[in-house]
Amino acid sequence: MALSKEEVLASLATISSPDGLPLPQSGALSDIIVGDGKVFFSISVDAAAVKNWEQARAAAEAAVRAIPGVTSAMVALTAERSGGESGSRPPPRGRSAPAQQPERPMVPGVAAIIAVASGKGGVGKSTTAINLALGLRDLGLKVGVLDADIYGPSIPKLLAIKGRPQMVNNRLIPMIGYDVKVMSIGFLVEEETPMIWRGPMVISALTQMLREVEWGELDVMVVDMPPGTGDAQLTMAQNVPLRGAVIVSTPQDLALIDARRGIAMFRRVDIPVLGIVENMSYFVCPSCGTRSDLFGHGGAREEAARLNVPFLGEVPLHMAIREKSDSGRPVAVSEPNGPHAQIYRGIAAGVRDQLAAPGSQRAAPKIVIEA
Repeated sequence: MALSKEEVLASLATISSPDGLPLPQSGALSDIIVGDGKVFFSISVDAAAVKNWEQARAAAEAAVRAIPGVTSAMVALTAERSGGESGSRPPPRGRSAPAQQPERPMVPGVAAIIAVASGKGGVGKSTTAINLALGLRDLGLKVGVLDADIYGPSIPKLLAIKGRPQMVNNRLIPMIGYDVKVMSIGFLVEEETPMIWRGPMVISALTQMLREVEWGELDVMVVDMPPGTGDAQLTMAQNVPLRGAVIVSTPQDLALIDARRGIAMFRRVDIPVLGIVENMSYFVCPSCGTRSDLFGHGGAREEAARLNVPFLGEVPLHMAIREKSDSGRPVAVSEPNGPHAQIYRGIAAGVRDQLAAPGSQRAAPKIVIEA
């Protein structure tokens, strides 16, 4: 018999909130997502009450895992500051005010974390992130990949990884794909399950996947960011010790406008931009060999020069890259001696060299809100 929400709610009724009410009656529960033995929900409380609720969150997660048929459970505790609380107001216009940003803790065993980002979707960011990670692996580095795109996780398909991660001592064990350690929300939900989560729950899930996973020793963790400049991107930029960001764009003006926004966001929080990759840079006809610049050409290179950031390379629009990605065998592993794998390794070498450059280690930034 399939697991139901009613069974989960019945189990949660045995857990008391800090004010003594059964958890389902507390008004703090989000919608409960149940599927294939996996259960996900959040507990949303006021920011000032978070510490009081942690015991209830842990008890709820334990109670759900004890239900027959449950194979995994994730209970996120999300904090929301009420609009009238002191400190929730923005600074007055016309005045710059530094926010008191706490020191961002390192992830034990991970030497460097880099973000692969784009200002918009559809530019091949996830394909670039995976082939960059595999290129870094080919350069002799120990590499992990965190799929931070909660609403549209692509990494499980790109690496053809199936199954679910195991949990040991309350920590998730990452999956392995082509000698790269991987974690994604896609391992924990069905492929067609919509993630109808509010921002705080997304942030909590990202934090858990980053800090409650047994990553081991890694030289580099590549974070495949969701497109845009919203909650998830700001959370990663402000709370994760990012060593830098790689921006992926196509050559056309519309994509470059969004890429500029991504670069501006990382600069605002003092995260170095390691460079720009021009994806779908050109097309070479496989029959006649004629080159066509379908989306224009060189726009990302010119933008990199204008913004004084490194240009990491051009990746063509090619059938092999698309086909191999769809089949879960990226060109970096399926055609390691081919021209496209060499392009990705060149991009990886540029990223590696910048991470090794003197002065690339940076302290946690202070966020400044400009007038």
